[in-house]
Amino acid sequence: MKNFSVIKSIPNEWLYHLDKTIQDHAFVGLMNWLDEALELATIFPPFNEIFNAYTTNKLSDIKVVILGQDPYHGENQAHGLSFSVKKGVRQPPSLKNIFKELESDLNIPIPDKFMGELTDWSKQGVFLLNAVLTVTKGQPNSHKKKGWEEFTDATIKAISDHQKNVVFVLWGNYAKNKSVLIDTTKHLIISSVHPSPFSARNGFFGSKPFSQINAYLKETNQKSINWLIK
Repeated sequence: MKNFSVIKSIPNEWLYHLDKTIQDHAFVGLMNWLDEALELATIFPPFNEIFNAYTTNKLSDIKVVILGQDPYHGENQAHGLSFSVKKGVRQPPSLKNIFKELESDLNIPIPDKFMGELTDWSKQGVFLLNAVLTVTKGQPNSHKKKGWEEFTDATIKAISDHQKNVVFVLWGNYAKNKSVLIDTTKHLIISSVHPSPFSARNGFFGSKPFSQINAYLKETNQKSINWLIK
């Protein structure tokens, strides 16, 4: 399990709440499987970036969770934050649609096509989590049901249990299924269809998630998010 050492990059606050899941046989099996998979194929994101969402956000600082399914599977795209790509990488279609809705919702200009990094959102307490944290190059959903779901479900449950007044943004049916992990008596869920080009025109465009998020944060005496990409 040489890749189990990547867990050391997760801050202690997270480890305190996720330790039981990490010690479980399903997660140990996942690490063993990843060791073998790396011998056969290219895995994204790079191992030192798998837990970027966790290293950027303390659990106690989270105000918003935007849940994705799994990382981008193209070269140089995924870097550990859902929907985000590094600066200099062309925006994938779903991210383009997110920016289109942001412009429509809050009149924030669509950034240049090679500006798709969402780290500034993350630093403001927006937890950009994928339900599955790795993928094989060119093979979307290839790491589904390998063990990541138990880890990220425990993450969502920890946020729900130990935080209050968090906005959970669930785009698409896969994300909506995670609503059972969230205590809606103390958190807000915003959901719609996925921003993918296959579904965005069926309810994502016009859903105004960003203004809804900031309205709820203001209502609960929290600082709103500056969604501008610079």
